[in-house]
Amino acid sequence: MAHHGSPQIVSLADPYVYQTIHKLIGSRLIIQTVRRIFRGRLIDATPDHIAIEENCDHVFYIRNRHMVSVMPDYTERV
Repeated sequence: MAHHGSPQIVSLADPYVYQTIHKLIGSRLIIQTVRRIFRGRLIDATPDHIAIEENCDHVFYIRNRHMVSVMPDYTERV
């Protein structure tokens, strides 16, 4: 229970962003974050983060608040 005047952490998730990204599960995407660019297949989406699989062997969990842009990846992977 929080005491009156004590700081609280509040994190807001944009439901429209979550709904749109959730519809893209299974799609190949390019995700730009504040640190790097990820290319892979979106395998999960939650209101807080997404999971993207690169090269069928690495899964990265990216917080939605760190995403700068999301684009479809139309390049063919062999």
